[in-house]
Amino acid sequence: MSLPSFHMIPGAPQPVAPFSHAAEIDGWVFLTGQMPTDPDDPTRPLPEGIEAQTRRVMDNLIIVLEGMGLSLANVVQVRAYITDFERDYAAMNETYTSYFEPGSLPARTCIGVTGLAVGALVEIDMMARRP
Repeated sequence: MSLPSFHMIPGAPQPVAPFSHAAEIDGWVFLTGQMPTDPDDPTRPLPEGIEAQTRRVMDNLIIVLEGMGLSLANVVQVRAYITDFERDYAAMNETYTSYFEPGSLPARTCIGVTGLAVGALVEIDMMARRP
C-alpha cells in the first residue's frame, strides 16, 4: 500500500480549518467537507437558505473533483450534515439530487447537527474512486 497524497486545489474555497481539500490513496479520493463559502471571496456572506447553500457546497465540491481530474460520476459515497434537519431535509435533497444523473446516486448518509463552521446550514463531503 502506498502513502497518501494531500491536495490543495487552485480555485477551490479557502479552508476554514486546518485541512487539505482532498487526500488520495490507492485510487480512493477523500474530499473534505465543503462549506457554502464563495471560492473567490471567503469574506462574502453565505448564500441565503438551504437551496442556495446546497448549490454553493456542491459547486465547491465539483471544483475540488475537477482539480483532481474527476467528476460527480466518480463519487461513490457522500455524507451530508444539516443544522435544521426537519426544516431543510427535503429542500436539501431536491437540490442535491439535481446534480446527479438519474439512477446514479452515490451511497449517502445525512446527519442532523447542532452547528457547522462559519454558521453554515449544510456541509457535504465525498469519497470518489479513480477508474
